[in-house]
Amino acid sequence: MSTFYVTTPIYYVNDVPHLGHAYTTLVCDALARFHRMRGDDTRFLTGTDEHGQKVEEAATKRGLTPMQLVDQVAPRFDEMWKLLGITDYRFIRTTSEHHKAIVASLWKTIRATNPDDLYLETYQGWYCVGCEAFYKESELVKDGDAFACATHKKPVSWLDKERSWFFRLSKYAEPLLAHIEAHPEFIRPESYRNEIVSFLKGGLKDLSVSRTSFSWGVPVPEPDPKGDVHVTYVWMDALTNYLSDLCEGSAIGGPDVDKYWKSAVHVIGKDILRFHTVYWPAFLMSAGLPLPKGIFAHGWWTVRGEKISKSLPATRIDPLTLADALAGSPEKRPIGIDAMRYYLLREVPLGNDGDFTFESLFGRFNADLANDLGNLINRSLTMIAKFAPASPPKRDDQYLAAQSENPYFQIELAAHETCKLAAIQFEAFAPSKALEVIWRFVGMANRFIDQTQPWAMDRAKDPALAHCLWCLQSSLWLIARLIDPVLPATSRALREWIGDTAPVTWPEVSGEGRVLAAAPDDLVARPPSPLFPRLDEPMQNAIVVKVAGDAAATTAPTEAKPPPRSKPVKDKPVEAPVASGPITFDDFMKVELRVGRVVTAIAVPKMKKLLHLTVDLGEAAPRSIVAGIALAYNPDQIVGKQVLVVANLAPRKVGGIESQGMILAAGDESILGLSSLDRDAPPGTRVR
Repeated sequence: MSTFYVTTPIYYVNDVPHLGHAYTTLVCDALARFHRMRGDDTRFLTGTDEHGQKVEEAATKRGLTPMQLVDQVAPRFDEMWKLLGITDYRFIRTTSEHHKAIVASLWKTIRATNPDDLYLETYQGWYCVGCEAFYKESELVKDGDAFACATHKKPVSWLDKERSWFFRLSKYAEPLLAHIEAHPEFIRPESYRNEIVSFLKGGLKDLSVSRTSFSWGVPVPEPDPKGDVHVTYVWMDALTNYLSDLCEGSAIGGPDVDKYWKSAVHVIGKDILRFHTVYWPAFLMSAGLPLPKGIFAHGWWTVRGEKISKSLPATRIDPLTLADALAGSPEKRPIGIDAMRYYLLREVPLGNDGDFTFESLFGRFNADLANDLGNLINRSLTMIAKFAPASPPKRDDQYLAAQSENPYFQIELAAHETCKLAAIQFEAFAPSKALEVIWRFVGMANRFIDQTQPWAMDRAKDPALAHCLWCLQSSLWLIARLIDPVLPATSRALREWIGDTAPVTWPEVSGEGRVLAAAPDDLVARPPSPLFPRLDEPMQNAIVVKVAGDAAATTAPTEAKPPPRSKPVKDKPVEAPVASGPITFDDFMKVELRVGRVVTAIAVPKMKKLLHLTVDLGEAAPRSIVAGIALAYNPDQIVGKQVLVVANLAPRKVGGIESQGMILAAGDESILGLSSLDRDAPPGTRVR
């Protein structure tokens, strides 16, 4: 049995949980759920970082002892994760006696293995209390006449000749470079690996790893000959949590260390990359201990372009408030949590920066959850319940001829590929891409209904109806499993509606490509209730007010209204538009043309000319584009095609669906062909 050990950063207790904290924890929860489904022996750790100067200062301001403060704040994180439905995790607090013993053990192990790596010296320099770190002047930004931290944008303090223990970090630049070269997966994504490699090649300075100016921390387990009392540097203390939770007793080691440490992956924010990829592995090397499998850094979430900050209340989205608002009520919170999970994990590839906006949230909700998944579930289960008495769903291999026009064969093939590719993406720490793959299959299942038309098959007493219904029911069985890591409540509801009581495991992909055959034969479907009702404008406004307050309601998205039509002058015929004459180069450059690739395409109900496309432009998420090409192209014909897109066209409603661009096509009323290139180009390539 394989092992999987994933950790969040331990969250600093000078704050309360917000959307940024929730994002990292939800990502790790989804990855842990996937690996449990695969049968891996999985361990998931989160917790709180409770020592350091920031905590001591915050407690003093509130008239509390540091311990009183952390006892108030730390449980809020544990409670938040439970309320968000995060399960099977371990929660560590750095004030626990066990953790403090392991921090002391790490110090002693370094001293025993490489005695010269720890030494006493005096130090002076610029110090950021927020980062708990010293910085070179070149790493700071100017704030008037003062220097400020580039991350916190707050003035740093000059610490003058404080005596401390130093760690010989300079010794480990070359060993770390060698390890990264031999194990490129140690730091992901590649852009952050390149950043650290560049930093290491510039050389390292020795690191101060104790403090005497405050007392709230783990005591250094070694006396200072001059009698000064030292506490361990908070980052040396905090980073050790990943190992201390595995240790038994008061020393480093034990069966859980042997079992899990080799598979440990730390998922962190990019602001703490250097601590995890330089300091932490150097401490471990010095102690003669193996390194974790890797570190995966993700970007920052901003809220409407602003970094989440205590000083900007409008940026502090409460995850529970958001989930309840999306659900409509606290009683339906699990579905609201699923909607939030889907948006956060789908909107931005893990590793990139993301910007939370209500427009993008509501767009994802309506297009992906209400239209695509919700519509598929409702249509499929309603028809299965209606037609099953006469044609119970039943697999019939006579309909599986390997032909490109055979929808039964095609959906089997797509199920096989989806299951395989989604697993690859989850294993690669790419939940956004895994969801993209899954939603491609959701789109295909919707098209399968349009192609086969079970209602017409029922009227015609078509003997293939039973197999058609089986394909739909088995597709829902598969989708329920594939979405479980990210949408566990939705998966649970869907499995109940199809009568699936088996344990939730990841579907096995056989060599024959018939993953749908793994669906149980005795499923009995029943009609569903709405999971994700489409959010109209009043509902959207209500959500904005609930989450962000009355002042933010003015930023709520509104239905785009077409411009007023100009009336023709009396007695003059309305002429067809003609070329308006030459335009300038500057005019042309205002039009942003980009290469796109069609990901999904479905017919727009009651609009015979329109197709609703999702088009990959190399952005965090595909664009929703409505195109009037349905008379020239079937949905299946256009999926995968390369198209040219006007990418900076203002969004507008077409056929009741927001269109976020325009594809170029030849022809007017009659489409003659799509504009494209004579060779493949990456999605998002600028056309000039």
